[in-house]
Amino acid sequence: MVMIGTDSHKKTHTVVAVDAVGRQLALTTLRANTEGHLQLLQWASQFSDVTFALEDCRHLTRRLESDLLRAGQRVVRVPTRLMADARRGSRTPGKSDPINAESVAIAALRHPGLPVAELEGPAREVKLLSDHRRDLVMQRTRACCQLRWYLHELDPDLDVPARGLRHASTVAMVACSIADRDGVVARLARELLDRITELTRQVKAIEKELKTLVATLAPALLNVPGCGVLLAALLLGETAGVHRFNSRHAYARFTGTAPVPVWSGSSAGKVRLNRGGNRRANYALHMIAVTQARGVGPGKDYLDKQHQRGKDRVAAFRLLRRRLSDAVYTALRADQVATSTPALPAVA
Repeated sequence: MVMIGTDSHKKTHTVVAVDAVGRQLALTTLRANTEGHLQLLQWASQFSDVTFALEDCRHLTRRLESDLLRAGQRVVRVPTRLMADARRGSRTPGKSDPINAESVAIAALRHPGLPVAELEGPAREVKLLSDHRRDLVMQRTRACCQLRWYLHELDPDLDVPARGLRHASTVAMVACSIADRDGVVARLARELLDRITELTRQVKAIEKELKTLVATLAPALLNVPGCGVLLAALLLGETAGVHRFNSRHAYARFTGTAPVPVWSGSSAGKVRLNRGGNRRANYALHMIAVTQARGVGPGKDYLDKQHQRGKDRVAAFRLLRRRLSDAVYTALRADQVATSTPALPAVA
């Protein structure tokens, strides 16, 4: 078996082939375009039983990954942390493209259970739309903050409700109040109002599209109490295929809800908070927990039970997030089975 590690940049890919015990067999540098990827496939054909190991830098390696998968190659994704650990443990000091590529290959050999890359599916579309909506909301928030300062300068007595600029009625009221104002500040305020209106239109359009996609891909996830369309889209996009996780415990490590063991000798059983994992998925679980704590679903009863056992609010929420991680994993597995199982023909 030959493992081919890559160190990717915008213009070039440096690749190193190593055997099953980590001995370097060959290396080369190719252009990061379709022609270079074809040359890589031709170069790799000198070996048998090849696996490509790509450092998990999605924007730099996504095109290469897609081309390799379409050519029928097996591709695994190596987290940057594992590559860095392998480089530090190497006998060759320093940092260069060949050293990095070899470290990626060595890390893939040391960790045989790494995620296997697949061709992009509907979950990627959900993630792209969710990320784009998040960026648009951030732009709208910045425009709203800037507009409020202009409005305060134009009319300190103008009362704009909190988060009111999201609504067409408030925007129309503000536009009417500054319509007859002259000067640069008033002109900029009107331009910001137009910008906020356009951003709100785009955000609502994306939310409508996400609602349709999520309802099709993850109906069981939407049935989890406290999990709306936006949180379901976030979890669906960040998970990128629940089949990558062989158990609910592995998924909990991914979401950062599984505690980290920190015991030695007689202090067995001690753990600490896991500050790793996917923080956006962890955020989604936390928001579901907050919603359930308000009486939606079983979360409030569970928190009350933990409080009776002496847990404070923070510790109780950590335990609830772990339970929610298991519930989300179960729902995603059910959705995967439902979408992969063809519908039976109707019986006359």
